[in-house]
Amino acid sequence: MLTTGLVLVALTTMFAVSVSTFDATYRQQAQVDALLSNGADVTVTEPPGVAVGPDAASTFVAVPGVQHVEPMQHRFAYVGSDLQDLYGVNPDTIVAATRLQDAYFAGGTARGLMGTLAATPNGVLVSAETVKDFQLAPGDTITLRLQDGVTKQFRSVPFTYVGVAKEFPTAPSDSFLVANASYVASQTGSDAVGSFLIDTSGTPPDQVAARISDIVGTSARVTDIVTTRRIIGSTLTAVDLSGLTRVELSFALVLAAASTVLVMVLGIVERRRSFAILNALGATRAQVASLVAGEALYVTAGGLVAGGVGGWLMSEMLVKVLNGVFDPPPSALAVPVLYLALVATVMLVGVVVSA
Repeated sequence: MLTTGLVLVALTTMFAVSVSTFDATYRQQAQVDALLSNGADVTVTEPPGVAVGPDAASTFVAVPGVQHVEPMQHRFAYVGSDLQDLYGVNPDTIVAATRLQDAYFAGGTARGLMGTLAATPNGVLVSAETVKDFQLAPGDTITLRLQDGVTKQFRSVPFTYVGVAKEFPTAPSDSFLVANASYVASQTGSDAVGSFLIDTSGTPPDQVAARISDIVGTSARVTDIVTTRRIIGSTLTAVDLSGLTRVELSFALVLAAASTVLVMVLGIVERRRSFAILNALGATRAQVASLVAGEALYVTAGGLVAGGVGGWLMSEMLVKVLNGVFDPPPSALAVPVLYLALVATVMLVGVVVSA
């Protein structure tokens, strides 16, 4: 009976861990997907041809709910004969401002590569396709043709290749470039900003977006991550699984309580004769109670450990199988600590009450 109980608790724990971990990872990647498309909680995009400097960020900082405003340049540059999007950023602040993910880059972490970019004034991050086409190695010089802000003519500007960017906020999914905004401004004679990425830090983004829209009117396009999340339809994360997940998580919680209580009660009832014999042989009530407590500890601890490991492995496998449809794939599983703590607490309470 003890072995049966341990297996039942382990299977229940495995189900709860795998479902909750996959759900947390799914919601995490849905947010990352929307953030990648929108750029930030709220994004203000300036129309083409309008020269708005980074100082305009002060207009948005005063809006209630705005925590931080990150100006980002959006230009175009020729790489050979290929015209690509060029994003000028401040590498010291862009990581936190837009919550850059390590999965956006190859050959290093987001913070590490942005640190390298900050240390290399003329550095540039390019796509893997560009690296392959031009056979680039870190430290190589790559010449880009940028449009001069005054003459509107394209001129050659040397950059140093420092890493690979696979994804970037608001960037297209194919080839693009990321460089230091200060270097781009000095080489083109213009510090014009393409968009302002706004972090609301907990304030509902749609409310902040409405306030900013009242300020900018029709002079710029204002988008928020809530609306973007609803309209994204290109990946699995566009499907809303919240209702189904709530049912599964609730079922896992009920199953966890029922399995522990049922196993312990049935086990004790089944062994009532054995306990009576122990009493007849002189065993004290405390000795019998310690035997029951030991069995409860064996079933609960063993089941939780075995189920936790099995659930984690199942979650890893499931997310790995679905990596192709996550955009970008998760760099690590999201752990629903509060829910798993609740499941463990329910199981422990059930065992204690039963014993």
